[in-house]
Amino acid sequence: MVERDPTAAPDPAGAPGPVEALREIGFWLERARAQTHRVKAYRRAADIVARLPERERERRRATRGWQELAGIGPKTAAVIDQACSGAVPDYLVELRGQAQPIGPEGKPVRAALRGDLHTHSDWSDGGSPIEEMMAVAAALGHEYCALTDHSPRLTVANGLSADRLLRQLDVVAELNERVAPFRVLTGIEVDILDDGTLDQRSDLLERLDIVVASVHSGLRADAEAMTKRMVYAVADPNVDVLGHCTGRLVEGNRGTRPESAFDAEVVFEACRRFGTAVEVNSRPERRDPPSRLIRLAVEMGCVFAIDTDAHAPGQLDWQGYGCERAHANGIAPERVVNTWPLDRLLEWTRAIEAG
Repeated sequence: MVERDPTAAPDPAGAPGPVEALREIGFWLERARAQTHRVKAYRRAADIVARLPERERERRRATRGWQELAGIGPKTAAVIDQACSGAVPDYLVELRGQAQPIGPEGKPVRAALRGDLHTHSDWSDGGSPIEEMMAVAAALGHEYCALTDHSPRLTVANGLSADRLLRQLDVVAELNERVAPFRVLTGIEVDILDDGTLDQRSDLLERLDIVVASVHSGLRADAEAMTKRMVYAVADPNVDVLGHCTGRLVEGNRGTRPESAFDAEVVFEACRRFGTAVEVNSRPERRDPPSRLIRLAVEMGCVFAIDTDAHAPGQLDWQGYGCERAHANGIAPERVVNTWPLDRLLEWTRAIEAG
């Protein structure tokens, strides 16, 4: 396991170039849960500079003509100018200095983690390319990270059709050749449909390293129907992780949402019996499951996955929130599947598929 400073930037050594500086600012803003438009301004500027031919970039550096480019304003231009001069931009220094460890009481669990099993890219509703998400995951100390973009029924999230998922598998295979020994795990966050079946072809799910199954619709169904729905999904041999099981929202721009009603003992017993991990979702607006349900799942002998459900690079460092809640509610690190070495993790997922 790579030891890391919980407040370290993705690449804190030396003075970054303008593209790296802009993207690192985006990382810190995402990590701090800044407003989306602020983050996009810096990430958009980074993309603009990255696309410039080298001769054009040199010309604008000499003339300081960055604001002539659509999408670059005074604040992003100042960052570019300072980075081009070989200095660490003032705003980046400020953001690095403001950063505090996330979930410090969960440090024993965080130190044991080797990866993240629930993340999204711009192939569905994430904001950044696969390669950038995975580069940040590696820089944060992970040995592996699962790419789990949404399945097709979630059209609002640009869910992946079977054809798009197949294309993504080729992209991940090519990326893994370049980023080894870090490993990008193939995966999906598949919708649990109303009858408990899964929103993707079973032959494709069998090919994936990690399948997270989550309920995204019909959240107000009665307890009996929701319990049957979840148990049916958990029992599917392709499912490895039950995602954000109550569907609740406790804060944030989307407002709040109560927990779905279901028989937690029955669902967690199914998770234990069929070897499906209960996700501790680290997103601050979810905090799912609630603490009482985490403790119940511990008592019932479940295993867990502590995941970020990250939709942006800076959110990959939110695992500390989940680790703190796991530690507070008695989850031993060895019962968290993403503390396991890669070979053991994949042996476990294949054993589930084999029934």
